[in-house]
Amino acid sequence: MDRKKMLMTTVALGAAYLMRNKESRDKLMNQMQSLGAPKKKNKVETE
Repeated sequence: MDRKKMLMTTVALGAAYLMRNKESRDKLMNQMQSLGAPKKKNKVETE
């Protein structure tokens, strides 16, 4: 089995798993959204 075919099989199996498992799908979506969200930095105000 060549590398491209193996990669496509892995992606297809992962997609099928996420379609059937709502909890995992929600967890993955939350992780992706947190990666895309701008980072908030705590700034200490000096006086």
